[in-house]
Amino acid sequence: METFVNEFGTIWGGFLATLSLAAASAVLSLVLGTLLAVMRVSPIGPLRTFGTAYVEIVRNTPLTLMFFFWVFVAGSLGILPGLGFQTALVSLSLYTSAFVCEALRSGVNSVGLGQAEAARSIGLTFGQTLSQVVLPQAWRTSVPPLISVLIALTKNTSVAAGFAYAELVTVQRNLMTDAPGDALFIFFGIALMYLVITIPLGVTAGRIEKKVAFAR
Repeated sequence: METFVNEFGTIWGGFLATLSLAAASAVLSLVLGTLLAVMRVSPIGPLRTFGTAYVEIVRNTPLTLMFFFWVFVAGSLGILPGLGFQTALVSLSLYTSAFVCEALRSGVNSVGLGQAEAARSIGLTFGQTLSQVVLPQAWRTSVPPLISVLIALTKNTSVAAGFAYAELVTVQRNLMTDAPGDALFIFFGIALMYLVITIPLGVTAGRIEKKVAFAR
């Protein structure tokens, strides 16, 4: 317990590092995932093929392997610096965007087909129908599963600890090595820091899900 209290400044730094990585990755994942979802429902064959191939490959690839690719392969080619925040951001965003895509696509499929047909009947193009009629409703329906994806993203930031990014798990590992007698308190203290991020997201998802169900 004493180590956790005395090193709280270091732990707080790790918490902010985890939070910043999760927040930045969430924004990029939502943007990329939306683009992928648009591709997957697009009437243009090559776009559908690319979106489907990307989602299927990434969703079936371990996150650690994704990190290895961007750290060692892309790093050796000079595309990314190798280790640190930028590589962790790219790895997490590209990985999570595939899950965002599928959550959003399920929301698109939940929108009644008649609404899209009605939009086209009044002269709206596919892009206008998607952006003005379908996607706004799909986003509302998809918010609860999307928040579940973001919770998983927050926990996945721990993988960055193995690739020289000093977030909460890195801090935990260092403190437990330096003070093995306080390992139990350090472990549960770090776990509590993760819960500070994930529990509010879960509560938010539950409230939004109730509002969406009521609206229907």
